[in-house]
Amino acid sequence: MIEFTVPDMTCGHCAGRIRSAVAEVDAKATVDIDIAGKRVRIESAKDEALFREALDDADYPPD
Repeated sequence: MIEFTVPDMTCGHCAGRIRSAVAEVDAKATVDIDIAGKRVRIESAKDEALFREALDDADYPPD
């Protein structure tokens, strides 16, 4: 399980963009988003760095 804190995530639109960014890396990944807690959990065999880069590219850099 990969877990990120994403401070700039504030709403459902943000969560949708984050889901899309994750899907670009791994369309089969399971994504759990907690908007209030600003947490994104990803279940995938892909490398964490790929997801970190995708979130950065989507303008939602994780801490």
